[in-house]
Amino acid sequence: MCAESRVALIGIVVSESASVPKLNAYLHECAGYIIGRMGVPYEKAGVSIISVAIDAPQDVINMLSGKLGALKGVTSKTVYQKLPEENTKEASG
Repeated sequence: MCAESRVALIGIVVSESASVPKLNAYLHECAGYIIGRMGVPYEKAGVSIISVAIDAPQDVINMLSGKLGALKGVTSKTVYQKLPEENTKEASG
C-alpha cells in the first residue's frame, strides 16, 4: 500500500452504547491523523451518528474503519477525497 496521505470522512452509526469506550479508544489511537469529529445523538432512532474527518495513509484509514465496523452495534463507512488523477480522468471523459 502507498503511504501517501488521503483525506477521508468516516461515517459511524452506533446502536450499542456498550461499544462506545472501545470506539473512543480506537479513535484515540489515530488522534494524530484526525482533523475533527462530530457526534450527534439521535434519540428517536436510539443511535448516535459520528463523523470523523481524517488525513492519513489509506492503510491507516482502512484499519480504523475496519476496527470500528467490527464492534458490536457499530457500522462504519468511508468516503475518500478523489485523487488528482481521478479528477483529470473525469474532466477529460
